[in-house]
Amino acid sequence: MKSLRHQSVQPASVPLMADDILEFHAARVLLLIAICGTNDALSSLTKMAKLDFFVRYPDFYLAAVAGDNSVGAPREHKASVEAAMVRHHYGPWDKRYYHILAFLEACRLITVRKSGRSIRLTLTKLGKNRAKRLSGMSAFAKLRSHMEEVGAAFGAKTGNELKTLIYQTFDEEIRRKPLGHVIG
Repeated sequence: MKSLRHQSVQPASVPLMADDILEFHAARVLLLIAICGTNDALSSLTKMAKLDFFVRYPDFYLAAVAGDNSVGAPREHKASVEAAMVRHHYGPWDKRYYHILAFLEACRLITVRKSGRSIRLTLTKLGKNRAKRLSGMSAFAKLRSHMEEVGAAFGAKTGNELKTLIYQTFDEEIRRKPLGHVIG
């Protein structure tokens, strides 16, 4: 019998997608805090998730609630979604958020603090510098543009107001989906 140590085993060739890379999600959340936050902070996880939802689904959900803004008319959204979200108890959610936030905090890019019943996310000085660098990169230009639209439209709203807006506007697409099912 041949030893497995002497056999060459080639891993299956599976292309990596942006959705598979923690750093991609971390960069997006860092930019989200910088662009959509107030004073380089977001007041709650709910607000972060709902703003992120509109950033991830700009061609359908953002366009539908933005009206005549520069986003344009709602279009089919499945092709434009880089990283899908799932239906959670309080609307759109990504199960990786806790990993992403821990990664950003471990890299000293954000601080995560309890503020009443909410978790406040604040950029550190290093986080502000990294967000500024990312914001200037052409690879993030489209994402930055979506975030600027989302920030202008919803940055002043609370997480709960955004959750209510999403549920009222997209009852069939989101609220009636079973928990854990992919949105989009």
